[in-house]
Amino acid sequence: MPASRASAIRFIVALGMVSLLADVTYEGARSINGPFLATLGAGAAVVGIVSGAGELAGYVLRLASGVAADRKRRYWAFAIAGYVVNLLAVPLLGFANHWGMAAALIIAERAGKGIRTPSRDVMLSEAAHVVGRGWGFGLHEFMDQTGAFLGPLMVAVALTGSHYPRAYLLLAIPAGLALAVLVAAVRLYPDPSRFEEPAEHPTGAATALPRAFWIYIAAAGLLAAGFVDFPLIAFHFHQTALASPSAIPVFYSVAMGVEALAALLFGRLFDRIGVAALIAGVLLSAASSPLVFFGSFYPALAGMALWGAGMGAQQTPLRAKIAALVPAPRRGAAYGIFNTVYGVLWFVGSSAIGILYGWSLAAVVAFAVTAQLAAIPLLLFAGRKSA
Repeated sequence: MPASRASAIRFIVALGMVSLLADVTYEGARSINGPFLATLGAGAAVVGIVSGAGELAGYVLRLASGVAADRKRRYWAFAIAGYVVNLLAVPLLGFANHWGMAAALIIAERAGKGIRTPSRDVMLSEAAHVVGRGWGFGLHEFMDQTGAFLGPLMVAVALTGSHYPRAYLLLAIPAGLALAVLVAAVRLYPDPSRFEEPAEHPTGAATALPRAFWIYIAAAGLLAAGFVDFPLIAFHFHQTALASPSAIPVFYSVAMGVEALAALLFGRLFDRIGVAALIAGVLLSAASSPLVFFGSFYPALAGMALWGAGMGAQQTPLRAKIAALVPAPRRGAAYGIFNTVYGVLWFVGSSAIGILYGWSLAAVVAFAVTAQLAAIPLLLFAGRKSA
């Protein structure tokens, strides 16, 4: 008998609570990683490269973990292993006394996220099938980004006197809670595949990845290349004294709060209008870069709100569309491929943006905006092919 809608929603909320607490942990850390690296002697290029390298490690690991999870069908095992690495790396940053040590832990945190994300998304896609792909992923993203909103605020309170180690150590509390909720979720929902009927899990030739998927991957890569990661934005705010050390996490918190609301809205829109919802997110994201890098305090704050809106409007449809394009037996691999390409292009783009920052802010903005807008024709093409 198929699982009920109420049961599917409860499972999505359980995963969402894990993500909420996890995001309090690592997004709280990410809100100060850039300035923290600067206090340890790192420059703009190092911040950009470390940020990109962390994403690269995380996204490349998603391919291996996604394929392995599909083969072994042990999605919970991969999710648990990844969360442990992802969450424990954060409080250990409180003991880092050299930018190299901090960089290694930042990359480890991203690697842990890479290990667990494909398995979590496969399980989420199965439950979201019952309630609507956009709505299911949107609800999860809303809870995820609620944690991302709260984490930087928690850090801002703990950062009195720019005491970064204390802030990192405080994040051990939500990390421990996230792991406890994860264990409870495994016990309550040991087999999430029951949410999607066996008849909808085709085998053989039907599991081949469609052409539209690969076009979609290319578009996602361009979006990643043009995405300006927050550590570099925070570095810019710190270097220009646009915001105080304690105000920088608040900027990030605003962006995360907006992203949470955008995830819900654009998840619903995706179920109704498809890829057009994602294109709207691209336009919002592209509009944020000029305000963030050229604006004074309030324009930059508005730019961060647009940055968050663009992220929320992109992340929910991007993940939901993969579930619509690819049959369940190949979704772990599909999410792994998608995220690996996304991460490689994120690394290339983040490194380029970090290097360009030392040369020209205009070049940074031009690169980011052009890369993002170039994805729109491919998204339209992939949307037509998969309609």
